[in-house]
Amino acid sequence: MPKFTTSITAMTLALTVVAGVAQAEYPEKPVEFVVPWPPGDLEDVLTRMIAEDFSEAYGVPTAVVNKPGGGGGPFPGAIEVANAPADGYTVGSFIIAIPTVGPQIGIPELNPDPFVPLGNFLTYPFVIAAGGNAPYDDMAGLAAHAQENDVVLGHFGAPLVPTQVTMGLAKEMGFSYASDAAFDALDCNTLASGDVDVINTTLQLILPCLSDVKVLASIGSDRISLTPDTPTVAELAPGLDVSLWNGLFVHKDTPQDVQDKIIAVAKETVMSDRAQALAAETGAAVYWQPAADVVDQINKDIQTLGNIDTMLSE
Repeated sequence: MPKFTTSITAMTLALTVVAGVAQAEYPEKPVEFVVPWPPGDLEDVLTRMIAEDFSEAYGVPTAVVNKPGGGGGPFPGAIEVANAPADGYTVGSFIIAIPTVGPQIGIPELNPDPFVPLGNFLTYPFVIAAGGNAPYDDMAGLAAHAQENDVVLGHFGAPLVPTQVTMGLAKEMGFSYASDAAFDALDCNTLASGDVDVINTTLQLILPCLSDVKVLASIGSDRISLTPDTPTVAELAPGLDVSLWNGLFVHKDTPQDVQDKIIAVAKETVMSDRAQALAAETGAAVYWQPAADVVDQINKDIQTLGNIDTMLSE
């Protein structure tokens, strides 16, 4: 065979191999779902359901990786997702704060926002709670108590949305917390230890001791089914009406066909009987909110949080 022909044949074979690699159908290797919190809460449980169904649907291994950030909240975990290749093999399971607060607090990897939403799937039953022996039963009682006593607040991170809402509510009601501290987990043990007097946390984390704590308010527009007599922050202060949601996000350069494959599984999972049973058991809202609606939600929440920031700075 002439040398020129041989070279052409070799080149053709090489291009065929390269094209085959480039056109390999997603997914062809393990997919990682990053939850930037410790295991056990609702976003973790639901993300694990999605990961299991994704593995079954596409025949590839999946892993849910918990990457709590300590006092840094969910942002260190979000940075890892931002730095991963935009190929759909690293998916973030993120709370409202990552797209609304992350770009505003001086984290280079998160500004400008590097993510695109696939869809929201959870609204937390988030509450402000005190120990069962607290000398107050509601927010008005807490406000009166705090006028003469130091009250310590435990939260997941100072810049996070529930903390800002909780601080805003205190200001609206004429008091302030004497001090506050960030925790990776805020549960029954946190209150029992006496390290803090009041916590803002998801109802899921205090369900085991719900009869032994006092839920003072819930954060969001609607009352929680498991605590129907507890008013919402929005009822007490309408300007603080923010829902605490969680959704799936990928890098904005991720191909649309890859996004669509993740969405197809996640949407089916969260509307399944087992996911809806979890919602009924925990008081959470579990649903599928499409990406375009999530974008609108984020823009609305950024405006509301801006108003809260202005209020707190006055």
